[in-house]
Amino acid sequence: MANRVVKLTLINDLICPNCWIQLHELLSAMTYCKDTLQLPLSFEVQHMPFKFISSACLSDDGPKVERIDFFERRMGKDKFLTMESAISKWADERGIPITFRGVMSTSTRGHRLSQKAFQLGGEKLQTPLLCAVFKAHLEEGKDIGDIDVLSDIAASVGMMTKDEAVAFLKSNELEKEVNDLSDKLRSQGVKGVPVTVIDGKWAVNGSQASEVFIQIFKKLAAAGVHAAPSPLPAMELCA
Repeated sequence: MANRVVKLTLINDLICPNCWIQLHELLSAMTYCKDTLQLPLSFEVQHMPFKFISSACLSDDGPKVERIDFFERRMGKDKFLTMESAISKWADERGIPITFRGVMSTSTRGHRLSQKAFQLGGEKLQTPLLCAVFKAHLEEGKDIGDIDVLSDIAASVGMMTKDEAVAFLKSNELEKEVNDLSDKLRSQGVKGVPVTVIDGKWAVNGSQASEVFIQIFKKLAAAGVHAAPSPLPAMELCA
């Protein structure tokens, strides 16, 4: 049986804990469907940038703001505590040490590096890079606006040498493209992330458990390569 290719577009922001959760759950679902269920599916994944914080609001080269203070001011203390509790519960269940310590930065440099990774090596380079950036920021409390931190990550995943990454990050290469992509997504109705777009048609909003994606992938596999109409219920379009 020929494999059905499922194209997944992940719209996320590197400062967003729920985006890291979503990526964990989605990758887990993909692995389970391929290795355990052996569904006749293959996946193509591309990550698209969405910026919660503009450079006008918070400069990468300006004074640093503690992450907890930033979230409390932006969301309100009660809403932040609710979010923190839910994320901590998930992290404890999965054994993943998500932290809110450290400073907040805009994600422009990280998104630029992500788009460059896709240019250089497609999803095989982009996804490991993003996982490493998320882990550095949300598990290790590192500043992902810091060129030294990001260049180390680029070198660690084999994207480029540290010196090459520093040169890229000090340039403005892909900065306009990242900002334009983020603005375009807003104009198309994306108000929050994560969003997972399936085959360019169906959008799954928010962080979902891996079981949700497993059920979707089962339906896609059962429908076959030339499925029409969609086996999925109608969902909000965002792409």
